[in-house]
Amino acid sequence: MSQNRNVVIVASSRIPFTKSFSHYAKSSNQEMLTVALKGLVQQMNLKGKKIDEVAMGAVIKHSYDWNMARECVLGSGLAADTPAYDLQRACGTSLEAVVQIANKITLGQIECGIAGGSDSNSDAPLEFQRSFAQKMIRLTRSKSLGDKVSTALNFRPKDLAPRVPAVTEPRTGKSMGQHCELMAQEWDVTREEQDALTLVSHQNAEKAYSEGFYDDLVVEFNGLKKDSIVRGNTSLEQLAKLRPVFDRSEKGTLTAGNSTALTDGASTVLLASEEYAKKQGWPILARFVDAQSSAVNYIEGEGLLMAPTVAVADLLKRNNLTFNDFSTFEIHEAFAAQVLCTLKAWEDEKYCKERLGWDKPLGSIDRSKMNLKGGSVALGHPFAATGTRITGALAKTLSQTGGRGLISVCTAGGMGVAAILESASN
Repeated sequence: MSQNRNVVIVASSRIPFTKSFSHYAKSSNQEMLTVALKGLVQQMNLKGKKIDEVAMGAVIKHSYDWNMARECVLGSGLAADTPAYDLQRACGTSLEAVVQIANKITLGQIECGIAGGSDSNSDAPLEFQRSFAQKMIRLTRSKSLGDKVSTALNFRPKDLAPRVPAVTEPRTGKSMGQHCELMAQEWDVTREEQDALTLVSHQNAEKAYSEGFYDDLVVEFNGLKKDSIVRGNTSLEQLAKLRPVFDRSEKGTLTAGNSTALTDGASTVLLASEEYAKKQGWPILARFVDAQSSAVNYIEGEGLLMAPTVAVADLLKRNNLTFNDFSTFEIHEAFAAQVLCTLKAWEDEKYCKERLGWDKPLGSIDRSKMNLKGGSVALGHPFAATGTRITGALAKTLSQTGGRGLISVCTAGGMGVAAILESASN
């Protein structure tokens, strides 16, 4: 078995991202992800062909979607003997899928693979109380009519009260936005800074669409050809009119404008060993270099979304790189405030020494090199789909510009995932 082979990004495909409860209100994760995967199959002429491995996942999913990745493969046009598996790492799910596929290719276990992710808040599962489930099980296992009647009489109206899923941290009971408000206060991130970053994200996304950057990355679905959240004509004045939504006191700074909207969507990426890609005549957009995951103790007071500061610091140290070695940065915008807290932490000498183990600050990121094709506040954030959305767009960017790119994604549970891509010409 060969080791340490070059891994390359070959192609990517996704459906447009849209606000939840709108265009895809009646679509499931499996349906959305299958369409995104079909787009990749069509783009790369993979119909009837076997791919060595497919790894995909969703954060919000039904129990019957336990084998979703495999079902998507079976509906995609790929050969039926293509293996697939599900995985989940909150908002870092599809980036983790990229990492796992890349690692298998590096070790020589496979030659090519597909990573992806999908999420739908519109199709979030509603669950009954556990008491209802337990009584239903007893009812179905009852042997006699008397037992069935006796069990049925035990049902109570409260058993039918649904449990509505919420994007909150089980350990704290706070939403991600509430946690991010605390981070914004800790790092003194202002409302004006957040709105300014948001505006640039929308402007970059609109410019990328107008220049045709997304033409071969996004496939039409349910009548949509473009991410519906992008607002290229928004302004600082319009953003300033929005009220805080997570902290309604005078301290609140996070609004619906400078936070990612609840989003539905799906995305995929095709990876291969460099040798195999050349043999197949496939394009080579970028090389996958390395990745790192991390976690912070948000229960004891660390910022919930600060884990990427750790992942990036460890990743740079292992690869003997600094921010000056990168031409492009993809910093996932869960909230504009989260990005700004991360950037300030990397510039802070005390934080970098005490928390990251560096003897000096990591430094500043050139904002003109960050999220050049739009970030998550503009494009949307279907939790498990964001990682491969970013990977595909960054790979294409590097194929056009050369250089090296850094990916940083924060996730629920106080975790982060970071990765490095580089141009094939490097």
